[in-house]
Amino acid sequence: MSVPAPTVIRQDGLPSRVTVFEVGPRDGLQAETDIIPADIKTQLCRRLYAAGSRDLEVTSFVPPTWIPQLADAEEVVAGLEVPEGARAVGLVPNLRGLQRAIDAGIREVSVVVSATESFAQANLNTTRAGAIDRAVEVIGAATAQGILVRGYVSMVFGDPWEGSVSPDAVVEAAAALHQAGARTIALSDTIGVATPGHTVGVIEEALAVGIPVSAIALHLHDTYGQSLANVHAALQYGVAEFDASVGGLGRCPYAKGATGNLATEDLVWMLHGLGIETGLDLGALAATTLWLSRIRNVRPASNVARAFAAAGIDAPEPAQEVTPA
Repeated sequence: MSVPAPTVIRQDGLPSRVTVFEVGPRDGLQAETDIIPADIKTQLCRRLYAAGSRDLEVTSFVPPTWIPQLADAEEVVAGLEVPEGARAVGLVPNLRGLQRAIDAGIREVSVVVSATESFAQANLNTTRAGAIDRAVEVIGAATAQGILVRGYVSMVFGDPWEGSVSPDAVVEAAAALHQAGARTIALSDTIGVATPGHTVGVIEEALAVGIPVSAIALHLHDTYGQSLANVHAALQYGVAEFDASVGGLGRCPYAKGATGNLATEDLVWMLHGLGIETGLDLGALAATTLWLSRIRNVRPASNVARAFAAAGIDAPEPAQEVTPA
């Protein structure tokens, strides 16, 4: 049986190609309760590269006491075979984390700030302003060494402690990262409460303070099932980079009942149906999800992977040979 594919119907005014920034190995696995062995994490990254991913956040260089699920960052990076032209990004919390990443061979990092005070103190161990200052410091040190930086603004659309979030706080944090030299700003729906109108409003605010649309990405969680609708709304504004997690891995531990990230396969199904290029192999992504789900003995959150499995489709395994950079 052949692997299903969506019917392609193009819509005018949408980007012709979209970057799918894969966060499963980092944001996905760090939020899961089980500890995945380093060799499985490395295999996951290899499978994602083989499935066409060229934009991959592979791990996080935070203290192991903060996130024990990613305590093996150096071991994972040492086992990678990064294809030519692909990215292997590591999240860093501070200058010490940056140095660990550089020593491990990482040439692009990501930093996180918060749009709210409560999340900054609970998750970043500092104040909102302190998190921005720390991120700006990391960006300066990284770019001075030729290391590219991607920035996240967390709790953009809602906060479990504070509720609604001030648009001014969002754009202040985003503008600070952009002005410091972060090449992409991922506006993050950390608890999955955004709707299309809210998404558009935040994008308009970011554009109004001078952040170009080419520098805007969306990081979406699917708690209320709105992620794909939010992606479609953002596409109409020219946003062309979206974070996703293979199999829908991950969750937000700070929001009761919050589910994982937008599943990569579900996003790719929609984008391909719109005639938008991603460079990703849908069958290989689904195969990767089903492979990891079997190892972990869990049911995948991805609708596409579940549909493949329910139909008895044996999605092809991706080739394991990649060309190291």
